[in-house]
Amino acid sequence: MATKIILPAVRRILPTATAAALAAAVAAPSFIAPALAQTQPQPQTQAAPPAQSPAQPQPQLQPLRQGQGPASVADLAEGLLGAVVNISTSQNVKGAEGPNSVPMPDLPEGSPFQDFFDEFFNDRGGNGGVGPQRVQSLGSGFVVDAEKGIVITNNHVIADADQIEVNFSDGSTLQAELVGTDTKTDLAVLKIDPSLKKLTAVKFGDSNQMRIGDWVMAIGNPFGLGGTVTVGIISARNRNINSGPYDDFIQTDAAINRGNSGGPLFNMQGEVVGINTAIISPSGGSIGIGFSIPSELAVGVIGQLTEFGETRRGWLGVRIQPVTDDIAETLDMKIAKGALVAGIIKGGPVDDGTILPGDVIIKFDGKDVDEMRDLPRVVAESPVGKAVDVVIVRKGVEQTVKVTLGRLEDGEKLAENAEGQPEEEEGGEAVASATVLGMTIGELNDETRTKFGVAADVSGVVITEVAPDSAAAERGILAGEVITEIAQESVSSPKAVMDRIAALKDQGRKNALLMLASKTGELRFVTIRMD
Repeated sequence: MATKIILPAVRRILPTATAAALAAAVAAPSFIAPALAQTQPQPQTQAAPPAQSPAQPQPQLQPLRQGQGPASVADLAEGLLGAVVNISTSQNVKGAEGPNSVPMPDLPEGSPFQDFFDEFFNDRGGNGGVGPQRVQSLGSGFVVDAEKGIVITNNHVIADADQIEVNFSDGSTLQAELVGTDTKTDLAVLKIDPSLKKLTAVKFGDSNQMRIGDWVMAIGNPFGLGGTVTVGIISARNRNINSGPYDDFIQTDAAINRGNSGGPLFNMQGEVVGINTAIISPSGGSIGIGFSIPSELAVGVIGQLTEFGETRRGWLGVRIQPVTDDIAETLDMKIAKGALVAGIIKGGPVDDGTILPGDVIIKFDGKDVDEMRDLPRVVAESPVGKAVDVVIVRKGVEQTVKVTLGRLEDGEKLAENAEGQPEEEEGGEAVASATVLGMTIGELNDETRTKFGVAADVSGVVITEVAPDSAAAERGILAGEVITEIAQESVSSPKAVMDRIAALKDQGRKNALLMLASKTGELRFVTIRMD
């Protein structure tokens, strides 16, 4: 059975491999058959005339309606090909890292072959090496600013490149310099000298206006063949292929192959509505499932990379998780929607208590947050320092809070520094334990902190054992995790846990919402059945 693979649509080749691949393609037998089947001539025979029957109405051929698809995209493609470029990169790879490297064998001490092997491998560039190699990568891109010479492509096309060249459809080539990259959206901005060549630019369209079934056209550099035009439709929107935190891909069946990475996806007005990035394929070739970064997401990132050489994203300073049906029921929410705040990052924009763990964010700056993955995207697209209204649900009550956004890049550094701080231990009282919901729990003191390696800043009730096949085990709860809250109320002893569970049962609740802290303090919410 073929394996489904998500691949970046970039073509990495060595010159000899290219020649071999083309030679194999020429030598391969053709499997293209004529569209019309050829019938064998039949001997003519006399047949009795058929019995007369009432005349049957002949089916009428319906003319094609306008809007069923473009009759031709030749004029459109002709005007756009000049703006689409091939991106060629090269990189020096050490011999030991080459694909054909052979390690030097381990020989017995005093072997008569030692001198021979030493001389052989040293001549080939070192131990196990084959000498420095020049590895090439081929992708696509497009010009968006003819006056400044700005070219857009994918980050993975130019990653680790020592040299970048931009090749045009007329055969000319210009050297490019890297302006900035963004790994989270896989975008890169290049700059070429506009005084060396008259450039043709294309403009971005509004990807939000595109609907499933709309016609699109892709132009790129598949397999290094040069400018190639393919046409298809938008197959789906808002695809999440788990390639980054802001996944919101356009899916298309326009043929996208290796080498198309970084190329544009046009609407029928010649506007760029997507940047082709990845394909799903068991073989590396197109099977009609390709993914493009929507222009709505790309434009802001490209603007920041062009202006600053880096991204400057908004930052809320919260850790979030999805709102499941069980969590929604526990929080008295009629519909499971929004992003559940599982933790607050120290030193972040909402570390002042504006937003608390257990809050559910359902709207950010006027934009609905229907599911968890919506929030990081809308926050990142917001300007740093902007004061925004955030609608939250806290203990079943909807309210609006005002938050001034920080910068995501600063927040990432803050989180890294916090993780690197040494942990200190503090004393506690004697251990007391109890069993509840399939968990054995105990007081978090010096002994249990040492046993489970719990950080000093984590407080609550430690889980010392989880019974197999219990409700807690089904939810992935592990020994060493710490219960900090139950139904949004803090607990600090096994007795407090027992009392809180009993109170929820008396209220007729079927599930208990637990806030759990990992050994290092990472928070998450879990619902457990109490039946």
